[in-house]
Amino acid sequence: MSNADSLDMKDLERRMEGAVNVLKEEFSGLRTGRASASLLEPIQVKAYGANMPMNQVGTISVPDSRTLAVQVWDASLVPAVEKAIRESSLGLNPRTEGNVLHIPIPELSQERRKELTKVAHHYAEQARVAVRNVRRDGMDTLKRLEKDHKISEDEHRDLAGDVQELTNRVIKEIDDLLAAKDEEIMQV
Repeated sequence: MSNADSLDMKDLERRMEGAVNVLKEEFSGLRTGRASASLLEPIQVKAYGANMPMNQVGTISVPDSRTLAVQVWDASLVPAVEKAIRESSLGLNPRTEGNVLHIPIPELSQERRKELTKVAHHYAEQARVAVRNVRRDGMDTLKRLEKDHKISEDEHRDLAGDVQELTNRVIKEIDDLLAAKDEEIMQV
């Protein structure tokens, strides 16, 4: 395969894995019944005249499976951190003790669990679409290379098989992540 390097398989793989990484990030923000530090990380706190991620104003810890704690480094920011948590869409209600906020994680209702699984399925479908778009880009490149006589019909067929194999592997990874997240959400 002389000009096979004009189709950059490493680049296709990197872009597909990027879609999987975005999905993992989105899944970590979906609240299940268990406490997880990643739940608070996307929350922005108004601090020092700017919006800052929670992990840049304090230490997030998980003292037990039903509680999160935030040790705020600057005492003057405690009210801002508390406000940011209350106003997030997570439905959490922190208790403040000095520089530490204790955040109990409420049980999820069955209805809320079903809503969360729908959101998880939506995120997974977005990731699958992103992967299929990368696949299409790869296939278009192969068609162009064959049309420009840079690769033979056989090379096109072989490389198209490689692209499809990569796509199938990444889609399976997405499906496995979704199944695990569904199970985690529905676990009572």
